[in-house]
Order: sequence, then structure tokens, then C-alpha cells
Amino acid sequence: MHKSRYIAQKMNGFTLIEVMVVVVILGILAAVVVPKIMSRPEQARIVKVKQDILAIQSALDLYKLDNGYYPSTDQGLQALVSKPTSDPMPRNWKSDGYLQQLPADPWGQSYQYINDNEKLRIFSYGAKGKDGNSEISNLNMDHENT
Repeated sequence: MHKSRYIAQKMNGFTLIEVMVVVVILGILAAVVVPKIMSRPEQARIVKVKQDILAIQSALDLYKLDNGYYPSTDQGLQALVSKPTSDPMPRNWKSDGYLQQLPADPWGQSYQYINDNEKLRIFSYGAKGKDGNSEISNLNMDHENT
């Protein structure tokens, strides 16, 4: 009886060899994956902007489905988070909003929004900012931006 209890206690944990094998495997994975990710931070930021723009576009489409039109340029993207108080007043604004909060672009700036007769433009000024030429928008997302 004493011997079987000893065997059961011995099998409860991991051996040092097993732990070392896991650590080595994680180290190899990190050595392969991290340099690939770290060498392309700007590319990762561009991918995030594109994903954010698609999410904002989806929220705007839901807004239009509920209310019959997109928020005006003056109402801006804030209309997706809190009910607009200026015209055009939404008829069926969703009580918990369309986005919990507005995301900032990877460079810490707000996304921009223009509604020109229901033709929407959602964009980030990109890495070079407002005065640069690195804009990423829903109208040019198929092009490479740096």
C-alpha cells in the first residue's frame, strides 16, 4: 500500500526534463517568430488601420440600416458611440451604440470621417501625419502605404 501511494505522488508533477523541453521549444519559436514580427512594425500598424477602418465601416452600415442614413460629417464617428444631438437626428439609434469606443490609429491620432452625400471616407493620416502623404482610407486600402 505504501509503495502505490509513493508512485501516485511521483506522477503528480512535471519532471525537470519535461519543463526544459517546453522551454527549449518556446525559445525556438520565439527565435523564429519575433524577428519576423519586429522587423515589420510599420506593416503591422497599416494592417491594424485597415482592420479598424473595416470595423468602423461595418458600424456605420448598421447605423444606416437602423436610421436610413449615415451620420453627417459634423456628427462624425462619435455618432457611433453616443446618440447625436444635432440634425439629422437618428430615428432608431441603438441604445448601446454601434461601437463601445472610437479606436485611435496606431500613431495615436483619431480616425477621420467625411460623409459627402452618402459617399463615405474613413481615414487615418498615417505615419507621416496630417502634413504627410501616408493617408490610409477606405478608398485606397488595396494600395500599399508606407
